[in-house]
Amino acid sequence: DRWKRAATQDELRELIKKELRNIPGQKLAFSQPIELRMNEMISGVRSDLGIKLFGDDFDTLVKKAAEIEAVLKTIDGNADVSVEQITGQPVLQIQVRQDEIARYGIPAQTVLDLIQAAGSLPVGEVVEGQLRFPLVVRLPDRLRASPESIGTILVSTPTGERIPLARLADIRTVEGPSTITREWGQRRITITSNIVGRDMGTFVAEAQQKVNEKVQLPKEGRYHLEWGGQFQNYERARTRLMVVVPVAVVLIFLLLYFTYRNFVDALRVFTGVPFGWVGGIIALWLRDMPFSISAAVGFIALSGVAVLDDMILVSYVRQLRRRGLNVHEAVRQAAVTRLRPVLMTTLVASLGFLPMALSTGQGAEVQRPLATVVIGGVIGAMVMSLLVLRVLYLFFDWLAHGAFWVLTRVFRVSETTASAILGLNPEQSGDDDGVESGSRNGSVGASTQLTPV
Repeated sequence: DRWKRAATQDELRELIKKELRNIPGQKLAFSQPIELRMNEMISGVRSDLGIKLFGDDFDTLVKKAAEIEAVLKTIDGNADVSVEQITGQPVLQIQVRQDEIARYGIPAQTVLDLIQAAGSLPVGEVVEGQLRFPLVVRLPDRLRASPESIGTILVSTPTGERIPLARLADIRTVEGPSTITREWGQRRITITSNIVGRDMGTFVAEAQQKVNEKVQLPKEGRYHLEWGGQFQNYERARTRLMVVVPVAVVLIFLLLYFTYRNFVDALRVFTGVPFGWVGGIIALWLRDMPFSISAAVGFIALSGVAVLDDMILVSYVRQLRRRGLNVHEAVRQAAVTRLRPVLMTTLVASLGFLPMALSTGQGAEVQRPLATVVIGGVIGAMVMSLLVLRVLYLFFDWLAHGAFWVLTRVFRVSETTASAILGLNPEQSGDDDGVESGSRNGSVGASTQLTPV
């Protein structure tokens, strides 16, 4: 019997399951202490996913909960699926045989009062000054120690005959509910499940689809399901992120525009954001991490960091083009000359998040997806920026020329206004060869190309 080691939480979970697998009556569910308490305080469920089944009939709830449990166990990514422990309490059941008491002429209430006296039958109240005590009648312990002894209790008939209770009723011990939970005035059973190796959104979507297909709830009795647990927090966070992410992206673009005072260059730099997102997605896939709220926060942070490399390159290209270089030469020199600053910017951002990406201690579940997204995103943005910068410049130059023509020819906007909108110099129009020729002749101003201001 020696101590066993595990490098990750998943390995530790499997080792514990293996050791405790043969212990009867146990149900295992793994979580973190603080996370467990927070989940219970917020939603009343300790697991990642809690399905609350409401209804009127207790036996029906137990049956349908078992069906839902079986469905959840067929879904990839499930872990620690279990139904709330509500049965297992021994209950003494006494069922009076109506035909027997009718044959002897014994009133049913007489039998019921006698059965109740086996526990305690309230008959009055004792008053001592200001104190009041309930007065109950209880049969001797020897007559209520077991179902057999209860069956020996004698019941009097109207004719004076005394008959054992076992001849008038079926007495047996059955498994009954240990607790009956109610919420909002309705009986409730909770089916819980943790989620491992899969994002919560797709797991719950598949679970909802399969439960709706395979589990038919009675139409009578107010039966319905509520999906809760950590999934509730996920839904709230996703709703907020649907507002926060677009706002963050718009603010980043506005800051870029106010920095360059040039719509086209701001758009060039902004292309680093989708490139960074692609890198973040690839990084999550390579590390086999599901998409989560912390990963979504990482994408928001990445949106601000991914534009740094493009800002370095675009700023230098603007300087070179003001000196008279054409697009091809300016982009080539920028990629070579600014390679070291770009690499330093990427390494600073990546190495700063590396400890979080490799952490295994407390809070690693939140830190690792966020750091993985940022590291993969900045690397992806750097690689894509260096590879496609020339293509982007040619594309956006073509786009700027086209937009300038549309504004001036179709919408009859003045060249000065159109140039101000696009950030172009209206005094220059033509092709890149004109810029090169003007540069060689020492007269860039005489050339005829639209160039950034």
